[in-house]
Amino acid sequence: MESLDVRIDKWLWMVRLFKTRSMATDACNAGKVKMNGVNVKPSKIVKSEECYHVRINQLEKVVQVLDSPKSRVGAALVPQYYTDLTPQEEYDRVKQLHARFEFREHGAGRPTKRDRRQIDYLKEYYNED
Repeated sequence: MESLDVRIDKWLWMVRLFKTRSMATDACNAGKVKMNGVNVKPSKIVKSEECYHVRINQLEKVVQVLDSPKSRVGAALVPQYYTDLTPQEEYDRVKQLHARFEFREHGAGRPTKRDRRQIDYLKEYYNED
């Protein structure tokens, strides 16, 4: 495996998995970045062909390193630097989480008192299962 001389926190930021480098560092420190089931420190040097499990909110993303950019790249160039091995079921699961009762269309305004009661009722009903 070829060493790319880039820290994992910097690589995660450069390939746009995290919005800031400090967010990537915090994720590593919090145990949200793993390789072979072991937590990865932010200072770990990335190697080509390694697979990482990265938890971003509720999404458990699996990525395989292909290369390292010289600096942060645009979204169109990201596929050159890693392969997304995340199963489609994981994306579907996260999509289901977002399709909950509290989701409202943009521009729909705040829920009324009646809407809030219905939302609370549905949350209680489905949490009892």
